[in-house]
Amino acid sequence: MTATRLLVLGAICVAMLSHAGETATKPKTKPAPAAQAPTATADPGPAKSLGTEGSWTAYLAQNKAGKICYLVGQPEKSEPAAVKRQAVMATVTHRTQDQVANVVSFDEGYTLNEDDDVVLEVGKDKFTLFAKDDSAWARTSDTDKEIVTALAKEKLAIVKASAKKGPGTVDTYSLAGFAKALALIDKACDVKR
Repeated sequence: MTATRLLVLGAICVAMLSHAGETATKPKTKPAPAAQAPTATADPGPAKSLGTEGSWTAYLAQNKAGKICYLVGQPEKSEPAAVKRQAVMATVTHRTQDQVANVVSFDEGYTLNEDDDVVLEVGKDKFTLFAKDDSAWARTSDTDKEIVTALAKEKLAIVKASAKKGPGTVDTYSLAGFAKALALIDKACDVKR
């Protein structure tokens, strides 16, 4: 993948994350169908690459209100291959302004069936994420932290999601370089492990 494409994906990610609420406020059950989208935070400005490790790239965006540090990875394999999708990516984000760390999301590139959980398999661990629009999120900040810990230790992550219309998908992410990219964003946003 070219550096330009990664920067574009990073900019998309910052735009998405600037509208994401703190995961600790997410309900422990599936959100109501009429749940409102989280309120927007201040635009952090342009993102700067902190480096690429394996298939993961770390970024920093900063303004007077604080920093947003995040890493982005794309799956190495998506099935079925014939399904037309927008950008597919996994992200982990820290936001100093909100004192939030380890926010995990998976952008599936199509509208998800919000009545079905998205399943994340990392090694022997399974996590259920809730679907909202085209993204999957952990229900609590504790689950986010557990997922990040698992991602940093394992070699592969598999995301299984159901589409609102059409076939579901299975995305396989290589975790080579994840721990090093995570260390870059931890350092940039002063997150201690």
